[in-house]
Amino acid sequence: MSLTLQLSMVIAELIYFGMIFYFLKKKMLSIKYSLLWLVFGVVMVVFTAFPVLFWRFMGLFGVESPMNGLFSILLFFVFTIIMSLTAIVSRQSERIRALVQSQALLEERIRRLEDKE
Repeated sequence: MSLTLQLSMVIAELIYFGMIFYFLKKKMLSIKYSLLWLVFGVVMVVFTAFPVLFWRFMGLFGVESPMNGLFSILLFFVFTIIMSLTAIVSRQSERIRALVQSQALLEERIRRLEDKE
């Protein structure tokens, strides 16, 4: 890996971490949801700082082309993030449904109490 490419990747990763911490500071991103993004960033920093690790890691899986290996890693992280977000949306949908049902029961109770008066 050329020095120019390594430096540009380090700069991109610094911007990446800056964005994550900015979103955390402005409370646009929750800490528990940002952990996956931070793990992805740390993996990219390690592979940028030690490209030999990347080549050896890809060699373990029989990947001959570095671009195929990079593409595979990116797909893995994208699918992991999508699955994580899907789980969060599913959980939130259940919580919203329970909240709407609870609110409807409370409204019904208020109507009954008002009708008694």
